[in-house]
Amino acid sequence: MSPYATGRRRVHRSLAAGVPLAVVAAALVAAGPASGSTTTAPYVTRTATLGDIPLGTFSNALLPGTVADDRGVDLGGIGSDIYPTGRKGEFWTVTDRGPNGQIKVDGSKRRTFPVPGFDPAIVKIRVSGDTVKVLDAIPITTRFGKPVTGLSNQEGRDEAPYSYDARTPLSYNANGLDTEGIVRAGDGSFWLVDEYGPSLVHVSARGRVLARYVPEGLHLTGADYPVVEALPSVLLHRKINRGFEGLAQLPGGDLVMAVQSPLSLPDGDAGDASRTTRLLRFSPKKKAVTAEYAYRFDPVNVVDPSEDDTSELKISSVVAVGRDRLLVEERTDKAARLHVVHLGRTANILGGPWDDDTTSPSLEQLDDPAASGVPVLAKRLVVDLATVDGVPGKIEGVARVDRDTLALINDNDFGMTDGTGAFDANGRLVDSGIETTVTYVRLPRGI
Repeated sequence: MSPYATGRRRVHRSLAAGVPLAVVAAALVAAGPASGSTTTAPYVTRTATLGDIPLGTFSNALLPGTVADDRGVDLGGIGSDIYPTGRKGEFWTVTDRGPNGQIKVDGSKRRTFPVPGFDPAIVKIRVSGDTVKVLDAIPITTRFGKPVTGLSNQEGRDEAPYSYDARTPLSYNANGLDTEGIVRAGDGSFWLVDEYGPSLVHVSARGRVLARYVPEGLHLTGADYPVVEALPSVLLHRKINRGFEGLAQLPGGDLVMAVQSPLSLPDGDAGDASRTTRLLRFSPKKKAVTAEYAYRFDPVNVVDPSEDDTSELKISSVVAVGRDRLLVEERTDKAARLHVVHLGRTANILGGPWDDDTTSPSLEQLDDPAASGVPVLAKRLVVDLATVDGVPGKIEGVARVDRDTLALINDNDFGMTDGTGAFDANGRLVDSGIETTVTYVRLPRGI
């Protein structure tokens, strides 16, 4: 039997009328536009779901003995990003740091790692009918083949890691990665981005970290792979858990990284109120950042009419759609909109005053950056996914299937929720019922 064969059964949520959500979603997808319709509105053409694979079975098949107790958690979290393999219906995906949550203890939130032995992995999948099948998986390891883990890196900079019940402190790990975006290079190696550093990580075809590029001044020591301070030091002001999340590979080979949220510059309040984040262009040949761009979010109630907290705005995915053209996903956990931007030379702000953290006001504090002379990237809305029936929440990965079709993947957070109710009295997961799905969306007007 394959190590990825389905294991535990899960009870799915149902509507009040007793009709399973999966049946309703399938009906919506099957319906599509009416026969002979000339609709130009985007619509879902396919939805496929990942089956239940015990996390311990998955992890120990890759790195034996790493997970002693998976606490009833199934494989999930592969929706951190999605990238075409070049074969129809097949994609590379990547997990994040693994099952994690937050529990408030004595008035303070603690970050929990219920399965601390979990190692982030690159997962190759195939969409077959209404099923997502795992074809292969590659553990991300140090240069000595040891798991990097998903644990926090640095005390005082990253959240302190705790056990599933938030009672027992865990050790920090300089090797730990909170992986998000993924692309595959022509030589078969992979590029990933990470939220901790934030960092850009070059990984061999077998998953070994070849180099981790971090901001100047991070001073990350003790890692069992090369750490290179090659990114602007201003990135040291990233919000906790809001480092790099999107990664794209342009036709010429350059990489574009998206900072998930505005920097906390000069402080957290400024970052929470800001609608301006940053994209960075990196040359693998030069091993250096060659450009930086200011990206302006739409108002939060435009992205998500149910939300009024600007700090909920995030970029989770960026996709190359031509020479120097990028599809950018703006989202909250409940809604998402995709825009196209052009990375023109005149928009480059690298090395200027906005990379100096003593500049006042900072880029993040400007109410209207363009009016202050900042060359903010112009953008064009392609699709508001909240208006497309059948698209799930928390879309974190976007891939281009063909000229008119996108593949979307959601992050189900391994079925976890925050709070003390995430696990029962026996320390077993109380599953959220949210599945990992790949959803195809047809854009009749193209991109």
